[in-house]
Amino acid sequence: MFDATMRSVLDGPLRAAARTVDRAWITPNRISMLGLALGLGSALAAGLQWWALALVLWLTSRICDGLDGPLARLRIDGGEAADEAGGFVDITADFVVYGATVLGVAIGVTASVGSGGYDASWIPFGLVLLTYYVNGAAFLAFSSIAERTGHRMDDGRSLSFLGGLAEGTETIFIHSLWLILPMYAEQIAWVWAVIVGISATQRMIGGYLTLRRPASPSAS
Repeated sequence: MFDATMRSVLDGPLRAAARTVDRAWITPNRISMLGLALGLGSALAAGLQWWALALVLWLTSRICDGLDGPLARLRIDGGEAADEAGGFVDITADFVVYGATVLGVAIGVTASVGSGGYDASWIPFGLVLLTYYVNGAAFLAFSSIAERTGHRMDDGRSLSFLGGLAEGTETIFIHSLWLILPMYAEQIAWVWAVIVGISATQRMIGGYLTLRRPASPSAS
């Protein structure tokens, strides 16, 4: 819901950061893989109930995720060919990190109180993973078909993203909130599962209606 606003706010700082790290040995794909490693580290730390470390790793992972795109565009502006495989690496890493961090938090908070956990239920975290699955399937299917039919939505990213109630900004906030307030993670997960479910429904309906419309000549 807030992704477009956040991109406009962060575009300048991320471009500046991309210029700062623009070195031959630093590539967008390597930044994506670093973000993946940090995200998996965050999931592991959450599972071990090292909440502060998990939060630092999670936020650093998301900084990497925000930096690989601007660096790739900087290289393209400098004359390099676009690397479509890089977009594939980026989105795949995001899916792995999102799923792993939900699992990590669930492991950490569902442990018994005597083991340092909060004896929370697995059910809301399972629902979050289900809604992530449906949400991802909807927008990936739309992006693939939109590319072939001239309905592509070009906002500078590798895929055509349908907006929704839950986007990247909200996901970063909720995952951070879990790590800051793990004692309330179960309740947060229930609410988040509903929000992501609504977002998935929006994307399914919006994608269907968009693909039913004739493609604009400029997009085809």
